[in-house]
Amino acid sequence: MLQKTGRGLLTLLLLVMEWTRPGLSSPLRPICDLRVLDHFIKEARDAEVAMKSCREGCSLSESVSVPQTTVDFDVWEKKNGLDQAHEVQSGLWLLQQALGLLRTSVTNTALHSHLDNSIRNLLSINAVLHSLNIQEYTPPASAAELEGTWRVSSATDLLQVHINFLRGKVRLLLMDAQVCQQDVN
Repeated sequence: MLQKTGRGLLTLLLLVMEWTRPGLSSPLRPICDLRVLDHFIKEARDAEVAMKSCREGCSLSESVSVPQTTVDFDVWEKKNGLDQAHEVQSGLWLLQQALGLLRTSVTNTALHSHLDNSIRNLLSINAVLHSLNIQEYTPPASAAELEGTWRVSSATDLLQVHINFLRGKVRLLLMDAQVCQQDVN
């Protein structure tokens, strides 16, 4: 368990060390190559596989709000960067809330480390967004106030939404981040 906990923290530590490495005229562009995000997606898939193989003590106690994961590329491209960032941040917040609830309702201890890791990875993505100078997100008083959500009632559905959200909207936002476009001619 300690080894899995350390992997996410090690990844974040390596990012920070690269950003602050002496001798660079400016900080390295955070995860513009998306390898860290790919690692987070792999860990989310590992959590989903563990959940699918779980037979007891691995259910969601109540249905939860999650972000829509479908992307209409025409609509996405027409949104300004601030609106895109807000949509991703609100989705990350919803996933943190939902995974936190799942974590408290799961009694299977083998799944706890996977869920803890997934929650930490979402927090790390938020830290990356902050490093991209995306303004701080203020969550609403209730998930019901958010647009573009739906409800899931199973743990496997929640984890599938988690994976798809990372693969879709989070990836699109990071790929299009202005700081990542600096060297593109």
